[in-house]
Amino acid sequence: MNNRVLVTGSSRGIGKAIALKLAAAGYDIALHYHSNQTAAEATAIEVRALGVNVSLLKFDVAERVAAKATIEADIQTHGAYYGVILNAGINRDTAFPAMTENEWDSVIHTNLDGFYNVIHPCVMPMVQGRKGGRIITLASVSGIAGNRGQVNYSASKAGIIGATKALSLELAKRKITVNCIAPGLIETDMVADIPKDMIEQLVPMRRMGKPYEIAALAAFLMSDDAAYITRQVISVNGGMI
Repeated sequence: MNNRVLVTGSSRGIGKAIALKLAAAGYDIALHYHSNQTAAEATAIEVRALGVNVSLLKFDVAERVAAKATIEADIQTHGAYYGVILNAGINRDTAFPAMTENEWDSVIHTNLDGFYNVIHPCVMPMVQGRKGGRIITLASVSGIAGNRGQVNYSASKAGIIGATKALSLELAKRKITVNCIAPGLIETDMVADIPKDMIEQLVPMRRMGKPYEIAALAAFLMSDDAAYITRQVISVNGGMI
């Protein structure tokens, strides 16, 4: 059985933690990055050290033609993915009245259009392989509850939740599960500037989550033990909602 998994945005942060966790579980990794080749190559070295194969894929998830071409070439060379984890995303936070067109468009194109641009080229090869599979998307607490200063980000992540649920219905009979992880405040560059006292006010557990805590759930959802779990949005947020 082909046990390769594509993880977008996996050169650092949550994506890197997921790639390493899956590699430790024996999955070969298609490691995607956008621009930081140095970080991607360093992560690839760590993944290979766990005894699995790695391919590096460079493209912008917001660029449909490039994403499709790169993914299809990788599938042509190595075969269909067993799993796809849509992790890559950006934020451009500002109050809505001051939000520019670019701040809206860049977040929607990357986070929401990225769902189509990445997953669409992967689905039919997974279906045609007749071996089942796993698709995991990354949303956010902001996509469930909304957050001030993040109208664009909340919209994109809420869209991912809806798309995930709909796609799960289409693929369930193919034994391909489709689930969503909705992290809260996780220790990554995206939330590095949030003051500690604010974290203690927002999070009942009074701390940020760790990337490996997201990776642990992703690894479970990728496993055979999760074969009957689909169409779910699972929050990992220390009790925020």
